[in-house]
Order: sequence, then structure tokens, then C-alpha cells
Amino acid sequence: MAEIAKISEVKSAQSDVSARKKALLLGRQLGLSSEEGYRATTASVAERAEHRQRKLMSQYQINLETIYKIALSITPSDVTGSDLDPDWSHQFFQIAEQIHNRKMQELWGRILANEITNPGNFSLRTLTTLKQLTHKEAQILEKALGMAVKVNNETRLKLIIGYRYTGGIGQIFRRSSPINIGLSNFGLPYSNILTLIDAGILHRSEFETGLLNSKTPIHFTLFDTKMKLTPKSGHLLVNYYRLTPIGDELTQLIHPKPDSEYTKAMRTLFAKDFKIE
Repeated sequence: MAEIAKISEVKSAQSDVSARKKALLLGRQLGLSSEEGYRATTASVAERAEHRQRKLMSQYQINLETIYKIALSITPSDVTGSDLDPDWSHQFFQIAEQIHNRKMQELWGRILANEITNPGNFSLRTLTTLKQLTHKEAQILEKALGMAVKVNNETRLKLIIGYRYTGGIGQIFRRSSPINIGLSNFGLPYSNILTLIDAGILHRSEFETGLLNSKTPIHFTLFDTKMKLTPKSGHLLVNYYRLTPIGDELTQLIHPKPDSEYTKAMRTLFAKDFKIE
């Protein structure tokens, strides 16, 4: 434990050192640097491997203990708990021990707490996806969810791209059919969309609604903001990205912040062809 604490101190203290020094610091993880009670220069290859393995196991233990403490701090005492599925818990701890980033450890802690109080929300497939998710990718997901919308009474979120005017004589007089909101203007460029697609969080294809009925409004819910949109014609379709089942499960872990500028832009965009209330 003392060895790991020293390593953590070194990492934080050396945040501004040269690239070469950072490379040399990696030698500690490989057992190539001498420490108290251990001299790398006199150790055999087998001894260095054993030393590295001890350090690795110690770090894994620290990771698990951190995640467990986070879960314990948010697990309610006034709710009946459930026994974890043995296969699920085995896979969970095998993966969780390799989560080093503190922010990601908080996500894993929330998963554990959630499964104890309300089991069955996170599949093993989702755990595997989350393991591969970096902190940066989690931030991209958080940003996307901050702009995601619930349509009508659906529980699943959609990332609205824009809408399209199709058919009818009015189309002859329009410069272009697709009307896009421009997600990149709000910190979500197409490269980030591709990142979420590659991670298995968004479906690869864009989706669109069927032709909207001009007499039937649709309802958008963005956090506490509700919009009632009534099409001005029967030739409109809304385009969107849809979360995969894995993405839907991950939404339980992310607590995004609403983007008021995005909400305003959506109102402005749809006002041309929709009556908005």
C-alpha cells in the first residue's frame, strides 16, 4: 500500500516534467526502478516480474476498494437490497479492478449501488462496453445526452439532427429539403458522433419519423423544458440518432447538464415549419 501511495505522489508531482522523465517514470511500473527494499539492478528477470505483479495486484485492489467505497456511500439503507447474480458480480469485479480513472470509478460505483438496490439494469455486454470507454468518451456521451430529447411518451432518448420536407408542391420552391440543427455548433462535431457509434452507444444509421400529421402535434422533452410542435404541413419528417440498448443502459449513469443555447436553437430551427408552444 505504501508503495502505491508513493507512486501516486510521484505521478501528481511530475505532471509538468519532460517527456523523457515521464518515460522514465514508467519504469517503476515495470519494476525497472529501485525502491525501498527492492533494487532493480540486482534483481533477476523473474524477480522484476514478480515485483511488477505485486505492484499491479496492489493497484487493482486499490481500484476495487475505491469503487466499493463509492458504491457504499450512495447505497440507501431504507431500501431492500438484492443478492447479486454470481456470474454478474464475478465479471463486474474482474473488469472493475482495471478501472484507474477516478471519474470512471465513480460510474462503476454507481453501477454496483444500482444493482444492489435494483438488479438487472446493467448487462454484462454493457459492462464490457463501459470498460473500453475512456473518460474523454464518457464526456462526449455526457454532452450528447445533454442535448437528447424524449419524443412524446417514449422513454428512450433521441438525438435530434433536424427535419426534412418531402413531397408536395411546396418542395419545388424550397432551396433544400434537409434542415439541420448543426450539432457541431454546440460542442458535438460529427467526429464525436462517430466515436459514440464506434463505442456501440449510438446506432450507425440515421433514423427518421414517418410523415407527420399536420393535425397531430409531437412533444419534445429536454430535461425540464417541454415543447409542443405542430407541423404546418403533412410533408415533414424529423431526423435523429437513436441510442443502442447499451447506450440506453448507460444513460442511467450519466448526469448531463442541459444546454440552454441548444434548446433556443432548436426552437428557432423548427419555428419555420412547425407551430411551437
